[in-house]
Amino acid sequence: MAKIDGNAIRPGTLIEHDGGLWIAVKTQKVKPGKGGAYNQVELKNIITGTKLNERFRSDAAVDEIYLEKKDYQFLYASGDMLTFMDIETYEQIELPVEFVGERAQFLTDGMKVMVTSYEDKPLGIQLPLQVVLTVTEADAVMRGGTAAPSYKNAVLENGMKILVPPFVDAGTKIVVSTEEGTYVKRAEN
Repeated sequence: MAKIDGNAIRPGTLIEHDGGLWIAVKTQKVKPGKGGAYNQVELKNIITGTKLNERFRSDAAVDEIYLEKKDYQFLYASGDMLTFMDIETYEQIELPVEFVGERAQFLTDGMKVMVTSYEDKPLGIQLPLQVVLTVTEADAVMRGGTAAPSYKNAVLENGMKILVPPFVDAGTKIVVSTEEGTYVKRAEN
């Protein structure tokens, strides 16, 4: 951990404060007519999400935090636990499904993900922005219903239900956004 002055805190700076990990969301330099200058900082706890407004004087020293980002490979799911392997050291870690959230349905065997951690404690996981999945079921197209393009329901190989354009049929490989869970385009074979 590096010590930085209170006036060096900028938006995006990660610091340790009151025993928690905080990211600076907004900062404002304040120079009152009476008393010393200070940095008014809006902080957000990166674990709990709570917000806090704090004043840091220029002579106050705070600990700046650097998070470690490592590439992992998804191996398998077992019950409510997901197993990942460090690509460099081959060490395995288990994370609960809730840690990944709804995006866990996009995990496929061998998928590369980036795990952000602090002092070997995982804080977040980043999946690829898009994945290729196969449509297993697709509704029939309603002919003559409307001139406007309409979407139809489809079920993907992971069991997820999404809306797809009328030309997508069962067996078609499509690209899906992992952030929004929506159809992006037909996959190129």
